[in-house]
Amino acid sequence: MENTNVYIETYGCQMNFSDTEIVSSVLVNNGYSMIDNPENADVIFLNTCSIRDNAEKKIYERLMHLKQYKKKNKKLVVGVLGCMAERLRGRLLDEREIVGIVAGPDEYRKVPDLIETALHGTRGIAVQLSRVETYDDIPPLRTEGIAAWVSIMRGCDNFCTYCVVPYTRGRERSRPAKSIVKEAIGLAEHGFKEITLLGQNVNSFYDEETKENFSALLKSVAEAVPEMRIRFMTSHPKDISDELIETIASHKNICNFVHLPVQSGSNRVLDKMSRSYTVEHYLERIAKIKEIIPGVSLSTDIIAGFPSETLEEHQMTMELMAKVQYDGAFMFKYSPRENTKAFKMEDDVPEDEKLRRLNEIIQQQLNISKELNIKEIGNIHEVLVEGESKKKKEEWQGRSDSNKVVVFPKADTTKIGDLVKVRITKSTSGTLYGELI
Repeated sequence: MENTNVYIETYGCQMNFSDTEIVSSVLVNNGYSMIDNPENADVIFLNTCSIRDNAEKKIYERLMHLKQYKKKNKKLVVGVLGCMAERLRGRLLDEREIVGIVAGPDEYRKVPDLIETALHGTRGIAVQLSRVETYDDIPPLRTEGIAAWVSIMRGCDNFCTYCVVPYTRGRERSRPAKSIVKEAIGLAEHGFKEITLLGQNVNSFYDEETKENFSALLKSVAEAVPEMRIRFMTSHPKDISDELIETIASHKNICNFVHLPVQSGSNRVLDKMSRSYTVEHYLERIAKIKEIIPGVSLSTDIIAGFPSETLEEHQMTMELMAKVQYDGAFMFKYSPRENTKAFKMEDDVPEDEKLRRLNEIIQQQLNISKELNIKEIGNIHEVLVEGESKKKKEEWQGRSDSNKVVVFPKADTTKIGDLVKVRITKSTSGTLYGELI
């Protein structure tokens, strides 16, 4: 283990980035060194996502690329972590000779032992799902930055018919609320300016000991770190409560931003997805959010071409988007995943038609975002400075309270981590541009 260098590449959702910090912490505590490029690595891990077929294809391609490192260093160990490791287990070891370690999301404590075994020539697999593992006692390794992910729960009990998460991340379990508050306070003390509370469905958070629900946790965190911005994701429409909406509205440091996945504008399709709500319920919740939180920004997830979705039902989704006026959306075409209930349904929307519907959804969202951002011109936003603009070094980039990307000229008085007021002067569908006040 002495001077063993480990490099981790992370793919997929915020939960995976949070998990990478946990794995890194476990490794550092066991004497390993974390490095930020694969060139000098003794061990390379890919922390993977299984949510869509495309995500898995990307990993298989990357494994092919990693063969060049194996040629240079015969002793190099390559491992696959996360959801794809859980889902494909033996296939990764059987079909991909380069893979020496496979570890699922609930087995990260075993990673040091798996590395030791692999370094001595024996391939290792650990993919047992747990009903209790939350890694609550492991402080994630965060090396830099001003924003942090804080995982408040793991797994999911919703079993939406298209989703592999309950099978790859196990059943739902929550961390103790006091440990989450303690972690938030620690992050504030270390100079972090923003945290995002993460869960597959944060509304389901429940502390068995204190009987705190997510609204109570959010309130506790907001009051414990009043100088920090707080975000959360993801919410499920079936149980986003008035209490939660009011908690967001009543705390200045909880961001005016709600991500509420709708997936489809058709009740029949939502029923086939096992989403447990109707379009009418969803729109009622949206109306309540807009009523209680002035100036709220909304985003969503949408799936195009779910099995048996008709053209008329696709139009229903388009109409819902037009009605809600989302600031942003994550939009995908349906991709069958093994072991899910939808995998047994006939995937009867042709690929080219799925793509056509998806492109129509994307274009409509771009138009909506553009129109909403034009209305921002003249408004003043409080922006957290995150770093240099990707296009110009003389400009800062940050995010508003409502989760919009804002670009503005640098000033001698501003630095990364500052909260500054910016007046918006122009916009595109994805970015606001402004000037410091």
